[in-house]
Amino acid sequence: MACAAALAALTAVPAQATGSASAQRAPHWELKDSGTPEVRLRGLSAVSRTTAWVSGTQGTVLRTTDGGATWRNVSPPGAGELQFRDIEAFDARRAVVLAIGEGEASRVYRTDDGGATWTESFRNTDARAFYDCLTFFDRRHGLAMSDPVDGKFRILSTSDGGRSWKVLPDEGMPAALEGEAGFAASGQCLVSSGPKDVWLATGGAARARVLHSADRGRTWTATDTPIPAGDPAKGVFALAFRDRTHGLAVGGDYRADQASPQAGAVTRDGGRTWRPAATPPPAYRSGVAWLPHSRTAALAVGPTGTDLTTDAGRTWRTVDSGSYDTVDCTADLGCWAAGEKGRVARLES
Repeated sequence: MACAAALAALTAVPAQATGSASAQRAPHWELKDSGTPEVRLRGLSAVSRTTAWVSGTQGTVLRTTDGGATWRNVSPPGAGELQFRDIEAFDARRAVVLAIGEGEASRVYRTDDGGATWTESFRNTDARAFYDCLTFFDRRHGLAMSDPVDGKFRILSTSDGGRSWKVLPDEGMPAALEGEAGFAASGQCLVSSGPKDVWLATGGAARARVLHSADRGRTWTATDTPIPAGDPAKGVFALAFRDRTHGLAVGGDYRADQASPQAGAVTRDGGRTWRPAATPPPAYRSGVAWLPHSRTAALAVGPTGTDLTTDAGRTWRTVDSGSYDTVDCTADLGCWAAGEKGRVARLES
């Protein structure tokens, strides 16, 4: 398969090969015309090498089933004022999308017919809540998270594939730090691996933390990360776990005029401890994904480029300068990215 060759080549091309024949053959993001240059696409769910869903500003949801050659606008009717920052798709027909914002701007919609029709399954009625991200353990069980309410992050749960939701009790949630919140930047501030493990990324407070639950969001533990915080614009923006123990965190300062040192961290124990990357991404990164069937390779993306690690997050090198907010890879060797100005791309050789 072409993508298998692309992934193999991507991890093999050395940084110093720029300008050589091997570098010229290196895989790259190939832009796919989404037809929405006015939309910023921060939500992405890659189903396969041929099927992907993206979501973003102006209430936009797009779907492709032909590898990005064509995109169908399947946006929910009347949603033009909403910002769909996260989308989770189960296949080409079934997907759940999250709109973010204060109060009733935070909503969840579900489709079972490829976006031909949508059902609003949740609308936030608490003016203090602001939902950022959602994740699914399987086709039935999923969670969404809100910034702290009454001093604790709020967790929303579904057991029927997003058709209905309930707020979980907060007794098992540690107290939030002053100013702590999640970042609705890429749909990756809440991620899961396996049937019960889930992680939540934070920033904005004195320390950037990752919270972990091993029981689908009922009880949590919080761990500091080495990614700098101390400002509302700084912290951990995205997480990726290839199993329940090996994880990556990326982030930084999303302001374009600010440096982002120590923008990457690694865990090998399920998030109990985090170590800084020896050579981190050189700038703010908002999305991260493990490459398919690899124990050591992953991609991180942000407005100033894409970085690759081939040693499980210890060191990173820039492989593309295009602007993307989020990235997702599939088991059939498909990797997709999306971002500003309607940009959607697939990794090609």
